[in-house]
Amino acid sequence: MTDNGSDAVMQWPGIKSRKALITGASSGLGAHFARLLAEQGAVCTLAARRVDKLESLAAEISAAGGQVDTLTLDVSDPDGVEQALDGRVFDIVVNNAGVTATAKALDHDAATFSHVIDTNLNGAFGVARQCARAMVEAGQGGTIINVASILGVRVAGMVAAYAASKAGLIQASRTMAQEWARHGIRVNALCPGYIETELNRDFFATDAGRALIKRVPQRRLGQPSDLDGPLLLLASDLGAFMTGTEVVADGGHLVTSI
Repeated sequence: MTDNGSDAVMQWPGIKSRKALITGASSGLGAHFARLLAEQGAVCTLAARRVDKLESLAAEISAAGGQVDTLTLDVSDPDGVEQALDGRVFDIVVNNAGVTATAKALDHDAATFSHVIDTNLNGAFGVARQCARAMVEAGQGGTIINVASILGVRVAGMVAAYAASKAGLIQASRTMAQEWARHGIRVNALCPGYIETELNRDFFATDAGRALIKRVPQRRLGQPSDLDGPLLLLASDLGAFMTGTEVVADGGHLVTSI
C-alpha cells in the first residue's frame, strides 16, 4: 500500500515494532498477511506445519528488511499449541490457519468433518485463548483477528464442515471479545469472500469456477491485497474501538439477491 501514489509505504499507527503472530503463514493468505505486517514494521512470528515454506518466507521478509522468526505449529494439537506458545506474548494475533473439505453433506465422513472443526474452530480458539492468557498475565492488551469467511454467515453447498467451522469461529470471536474487553484485548473476525490464491487458481479457471465469479456483484475474484485495508484496520490503533464484530470483504457477495 502506498501513500498518494508514492513509493513510500503508508504506515498504520500502532503496528510498528509490535509483536505479531500469524498462523497458517506458510502459504496463501497467511503468507500475504505476514509480508504485509512485516512491511508495516511489525516483528513477525510465522507459524505453520511446513517448516521449509516458513523458512523460505522468513528469508524473503528478512532480505526485505523485516524482522521475523518462525515457529512450527499444528493448531489442531492443543498440547502442541500450549507448548509452542508458552512464554510468548504477542500484541497482534492473526488466526489464519485453516483447512477445507468439499463433499455433499451425506458423504462427509466423521473423520474429515472433525479434522476441519479441529483446525478451523478448535485450533483457532486454542491459539486465541493461549495468546490472550499471555496478554493478561503480562498486563497488556492486544488485538486478535480470527480469519473466518462469508461462508460462516451464508449458505453454500458441498462445504458443510467448513461453513460450520467458520460460523462457530464468528460466534466464538464475539464471545471472546465480550469477555476479554476488560483486559484491553480486542477480538474481531475477518470474513473474506472468494479470494484468488495459488490453492484455488486452477478451480476458478474452470467453467464451474467462472460461474461462481459471475455471482459476485463486482464480477471478479478478490485478490489478497483486497484484504490489506481490513486486516490493517483491525491490527492497528485505527480500529481501537472495534471489537466483537465481523469485517466482510467479498465484492458484495453477501448482498446478492435470492
